[in-house]
Amino acid sequence: MKVSELGEFGLIRLIHTSIARYEIPEQAPWRDVLVGIGDDATAWQSDDSIQLATTDTLVQDIHFDLRTTDWKGLGWKALAVNLSDIAAMGGIPRYALLSLALPGELETEDISEFSDAMAQLAREFGVAIVGGNIAAAPNVVITVMIIGRSKGKMILKRSTASPGERIAITGYLGSSAAGLEMLRGKSVSDREGGRILRQAHLKPVPRIREGQILIQEGVRTAIDVSDGLIADLNHICELSEVNARIRMEQLPVHQVVRANFPNYRELALCGGEDYQILFTADEATITRVRLALDCPVTVIGDVTEEKLATRVTVVDSRGDVIPCRKGGWEHFKNGVLKTGFP
Repeated sequence: MKVSELGEFGLIRLIHTSIARYEIPEQAPWRDVLVGIGDDATAWQSDDSIQLATTDTLVQDIHFDLRTTDWKGLGWKALAVNLSDIAAMGGIPRYALLSLALPGELETEDISEFSDAMAQLAREFGVAIVGGNIAAAPNVVITVMIIGRSKGKMILKRSTASPGERIAITGYLGSSAAGLEMLRGKSVSDREGGRILRQAHLKPVPRIREGQILIQEGVRTAIDVSDGLIADLNHICELSEVNARIRMEQLPVHQVVRANFPNYRELALCGGEDYQILFTADEATITRVRLALDCPVTVIGDVTEEKLATRVTVVDSRGDVIPCRKGGWEHFKNGVLKTGFP
C-alpha cells in the first residue's frame, strides 16, 4: 500500500503501532507519559507539574508558496500553530526550538523578517526561543517544537468527551479560509473586512489564556481547529468513542465572511486554520466559560452516543442531515497546497 492510499492519520496509526511494540510501560520514561501519540501535544508527569511538548512542520508548496508569501506572516504563523497546540491542552508555553532547511539563494533580509516576527510573538507569550538547527535544502522546510507545562494538575485532552455534553467553540469559523481565498484574488467589499480576513489567515492569535480558563471552569475535553471543524471534531469523537451532531445554523461565522463568500458554510465546516478552541462540556460549565472569556463562545451541537458510521453529523434547522462532501485537511489525501500564506 502506498502512503497516499493510507493517508496522514492512517500513517500515524501505523507508526504508533510500530513504536508501541518496543515500549516498556513499567519503566521510565514510559510510566510517566500521560498523553502520547494522537493528541494536540504529548504530556508527561514531572515532579511538580505536567510537562507538554508539540511540534509542527511547514513545507514549501504544501503549506505556503514563496512566490506570494509574506515572510513576517510566515514567521508569526510558524510559531502560532505550535502555540495553539499548547493552548488546546490548557498549558503554558515555555521554550521553543526552530529548525530551518533553506535554499542558499534566499535573501538574508527575508530570514530576518521571519525571525523578527517569530521572536515578537514569542515575547508576547513569554516563550524563549532557545535553539534549533539549520540545513541546506532545495526547498524551505520550517519545524518548530514547543515545550510547556500545565498550570495546575489538569490538562485538556481529546479523549474525555461524554454523551450529553454540548459542543462549543471560541471565536469564529471560516475566517482564515476566507482570508486565503481573498489573498488568492477573491474580492472583499470593504477595506476593514479585508484587514480582518488577512489577520485571521496570516496572524492567528493562539488561545493560550482561553485554554487555561477552560480548565479553571471545569472543561476537560478540547482540540484546536487546524484541519477544519469536521475533521478536528472527528478526532475527539474517535478518541472519546462518541458521535457528534452539529447544527449548521448555529456556526459562528463573521459577518464579513457571510457577506462576501457564498460558500461560507463550507469554509466554516472544512476550511481549517482558524486555531479556535473546540471543546465539550455541560451547559452550566459553558455558561461559566462564556462569562470568563473576552471572546465569543458559541454552542454548536451535542455529543451523542449514536454508533453511526459517520462520527460527525451536520443538520439544518429542521434536523435534516446535510451531506458534507469534504471533511477537512489530511496530508497525502488532499491537493498539493494546503494553504498559501500570500
